[in-house]
Amino acid sequence: MPIKESSDELNPPVAIPAAEIPRAKRKRTAGDYVALAIATVGVGYFPIAPGTVGSLVGVGLYLAVWGWLYAILETNASRGRLNLLYVFTPQLAVMLLVIFVVTVVGIWAATRVEQASQKKDPSIVVIDEVAGQMIALLSGPFWIHTWWSVLSAFILFRAFDIWKPYPIRRLEALESGLGIMADDVLAGIYALIVNSILISAYLLAYAPR
Repeated sequence: MPIKESSDELNPPVAIPAAEIPRAKRKRTAGDYVALAIATVGVGYFPIAPGTVGSLVGVGLYLAVWGWLYAILETNASRGRLNLLYVFTPQLAVMLLVIFVVTVVGIWAATRVEQASQKKDPSIVVIDEVAGQMIALLSGPFWIHTWWSVLSAFILFRAFDIWKPYPIRRLEALESGLGIMADDVLAGIYALIVNSILISAYLLAYAPR
């Protein structure tokens, strides 16, 4: 039976029946290589902690898109003399759309790579860490991403992704790419909730008196 792999996971490997992974019946196509490029995001073959490196890619992608959107929307708001509501609302909507697209494309790519490699949740697939990390970063003060809010989102996501509290581990049993992506998406949601609580507590504790 093929052994389930998972990036940076501390838990013991889980044996998965070979019948659960469809056998590749043809040579790799251009689509397979595109899927591999997406699933690994260029760092999946990193020899040490590829999942953590994938999360760093998620941080970079999130902040790059966030900064680009803020620059455009803030300029338009200034020209129209609009308040910041006209910046943050569409910015959040676009970020959610980007995360959704990354997740859906990641499901497709992870499925193709799993079928080609004949491994359950192969460690080279890190697009799931990218999506999960981007979800966790939504917890930062949306108008000002401080360095510590980004760091705490990163640490919390990695902790939940490796620890896998209930029911994250059960989501791994879902079929193919859906199972690969779902557990990291939920880990990102957990990190989002906890980081939001921490940030709120900090803001309340240090609010001007």
